Amino acid sequence: MIEWLMILGIALIVIGFILIGIEMIIPGFGAPGISGIICMIAGLFLTADTVEEGIIILLIVLALLAVMLVIILRLLAKGKLKSPIILKDEISTESGFISSSDLNYLLGKRGAASTDLRPAGRVNFDGVEFNVISEGKYITKNTPVEICKVEGSKLIVKEI
Repeated sequence: MIEWLMILGIALIVIGFILIGIEMIIPGFGAPGISGIICMIAGLFLTADTVEEGIIILLIVLALLAVMLVIILRLLAKGKLKSPIILKDEISTESGFISSSDLNYLLGKRGAASTDLRPAGRVNFDGVEFNVISEGKYITKNTPVEICKVEGSKLIVKEI
């Protein structure tokens, strides 16, 4: 009976290492991390016969987790592991994306306020909605406006 408890305890510790390793790669603190910690604790109680033995096993497990964290961080830094945190997609004008500096073509464009501008809101320019900011005053819905300034990605409008 004791042999089976020892084998089960070691299996739980190994499963805990695997789950915590998954948690180190996946961002956030979720089910794999919590399950891994529970498996580690249960495995620790099943394998240790005395308190001193439990402390020694705990220190060994913590040291192995630290080594595992260093290895995973190095693999992520070198790009050998795919990180779900880092976005690999490129944003290009060929794909339909425009940068904030490309909004200068809208200068002088006229449209109608789709929402009340207090001072921020939305304006429809030739069927395309843009988030805009008024020059500081309240503009009601459906009022004709004109883009008077472009500051980075901000479109500043005034009432016509």
